[in-house]
Amino acid sequence: MSSKSKKITKKSVDNAAQKGVRKIGVIGLGNMGGGIAKNLIKAGKDVFVWDIAKAARKPYAQTATIAEPDEMSQKCAIIIFVVPGSPEIDALLKGKNNMLAKPKRGLVLYDFTTSDPVYTQKLAQRAAKKGVTYMDAGMTGGAQGAEKGTMTLMIGGDAEVFKRTAPILALVAQKLIYLGKSGTGHTMKVVHNMITHTNFFALCEAAHLGRRAGIDLADLIEVFNNGNARSFISERRFPDHILSETWDGCSRVFNLHKDVGMAIALADKIGATVNIGRDTYVYLQEAIAQGRAEDDFTRLYLDLEKLDKQSKARKKAKRKK
Repeated sequence: MSSKSKKITKKSVDNAAQKGVRKIGVIGLGNMGGGIAKNLIKAGKDVFVWDIAKAARKPYAQTATIAEPDEMSQKCAIIIFVVPGSPEIDALLKGKNNMLAKPKRGLVLYDFTTSDPVYTQKLAQRAAKKGVTYMDAGMTGGAQGAEKGTMTLMIGGDAEVFKRTAPILALVAQKLIYLGKSGTGHTMKVVHNMITHTNFFALCEAAHLGRRAGIDLADLIEVFNNGNARSFISERRFPDHILSETWDGCSRVFNLHKDVGMAIALADKIGATVNIGRDTYVYLQEAIAQGRAEDDFTRLYLDLEKLDKQSKARKKAKRKK
């Protein structure tokens, strides 16, 4: 374990968390944000919540304070963003009634999104000018991890602020890993997601290869899970969402496309090689071109070979033009 890695359990921080910060905000109440808000409420915190969708806010009418972001920033000590990405946060930090206009003294903003680390650093610099600390914290563990409070957080930003706020983070995550300066948490998340998504498509290719050779998918997955090819994708994604034919991985094709695109953009900026990531991106670009941005990503397994053929046909047609 790296010297920077901090494993902090709920049991070890319960007392510290209860004696410390009381008012905490959560902006974004979707698959991830909803679970985070519920765990903070369960821990006895005074939770403020917001989502642009009225239907998402409604379940919290009796258990939390529903407040718009600018009001939240004046009352909360910590606010957690669980929104699609940096552009949504950027919009909340500028304009007449933005969150930095009259922030509570010592306010800490935690960005739990999957975002471009360069963009993250710019937001952190803007917040710092107003006396607000901006921390990035990439999540892994999925919607179930958010619901159960078993996520892992990859954190970048001020080390002292991390230490001070760790008891609160431990109420929503099982493991906290501090990585360094602003942007490192989101850099790690981008790298992490590239591995996850390329692994998914690699397994899809292997599964279709096996199918064409006469190997049953369930047998193939069983062998993988008892050999060196096992991974989270083979152990959970395929059994839980594909073999089960439920197709409920709880992540959109849009998200995978965004994640791998960010990894490639980062690689281009710093001169890294990500050829496998680029191959994965081809599948995702084709899916997006077909209008499948809102589909659950697990459904791409069914059409993998079709996506490949259509992508090649599209490129061929472009060359002829």
